[in-house]
Amino acid sequence: MVGGRPLGREFGWLWAAYAVSAYGSGLGFGALPLIAVLALHATPAEVSALSAVGPAVGALIAVPLAPWGEFRRKRPVMIATDLIRCAVLASVPVAYALGWLGLAQLLVVSTVVAAARIAFTAAGGAYLKSLVRPEDLLVANSRFESTNWSSLAVGPPLGGAAIGLFGPVATVLADALSHLLSALALTAIRDREETPRPTGKSPVRAAGVLDGWRHILGHPGLRALYLNNLLVSGLIMATEPLLAVLLLRQLGFPPWQYGLAFAAPCLGGLLGSRLARRVVARHGRHRVFRTVGTLRVIWLIGLAFVRPGVLGLATVIVLELAIIINMSLYTPVLATYRLEHTPLHLVTRTLSAWSIGQQAAIATLTALAGLLADATSPRTALTTAGLLILATPLLLPRDEETGRGVPDPLRTIS
Repeated sequence: MVGGRPLGREFGWLWAAYAVSAYGSGLGFGALPLIAVLALHATPAEVSALSAVGPAVGALIAVPLAPWGEFRRKRPVMIATDLIRCAVLASVPVAYALGWLGLAQLLVVSTVVAAARIAFTAAGGAYLKSLVRPEDLLVANSRFESTNWSSLAVGPPLGGAAIGLFGPVATVLADALSHLLSALALTAIRDREETPRPTGKSPVRAAGVLDGWRHILGHPGLRALYLNNLLVSGLIMATEPLLAVLLLRQLGFPPWQYGLAFAAPCLGGLLGSRLARRVVARHGRHRVFRTVGTLRVIWLIGLAFVRPGVLGLATVIVLELAIIINMSLYTPVLATYRLEHTPLHLVTRTLSAWSIGQQAAIATLTALAGLLADATSPRTALTTAGLLILATPLLLPRDEETGRGVPDPLRTIS
């Protein structure tokens, strides 16, 4: 409900599909790097390569999919990408049971999942914009954001316990099944979606691949937010494999504590996402972008000083909590602004370009961090990432770039 007005049954099914998939992914949080560490005894460089190469190649595969998906009905695209992720993830436990699992297969799985995720996210954003009223977009995005963080709060501890009880690939199987359930939920939507009509001569012309980036880079507010997001996301995600090696191998944390260290702080995501609409209505989007966008990056460097034992576990939890509260407030505001400032016929290409750039940044920075960790140590790489991210607020948009003075849907209905 939004001010007593429901978002609708069709949105409910879309939200349910997102939720079941998110909870499955929460169970499988960091599953492929964990399998590489625990089952394949991979080195830090190999773990970082797994986290970097797969998403990078997946992003390249997703590039030509953007103009193709722009002019097709979005729900079938989402169902297809769910089924693809289900099949490729299910191959991991099968190969493990047969004794065939290797790093190469994990790289292929990571690549396909990354490409399918980009296509699903882009199609889902375009579908959401056509499904709900413009003034309800922030509320809808906040619900997705709160679902995402709640899944990460519940999933990793359960995933760690499942790994301890059933072996390292148990959570991958759960993730595969979640995508199957998501596809089934999407089939329950009865909305009569029309096939989008191309605005040019050919919907899949070569130049159409770049239309999303042209829109982002040609819009001052989106350009600044995009460049900032590339570095922030890349540097934060580059620490994930480093922490896996540091906590699991060097500091001797058991898998359930590793899961808890990232799950407990995710409860803060429920707080931030639920506050987003209220904070924007009171302070405006520009202040959220500048203030909260700065607060989300100042904590990362603390992860370089984690020590073994209960104190070390508490340190990770506190630092991650501070990061997540600010990220969960910032992200739905960013997602809503992006949809509001993108024409409907460009949404899929713009969201694809955004996701592809983000994946490429994550892959590049993760690979560089892995090489640095191999040459020095995981702590040195974590310190470097923590120092670099402190400069990212300089890329946040100025007041006029986010369109202050432009009517804000939230302010007009509050």
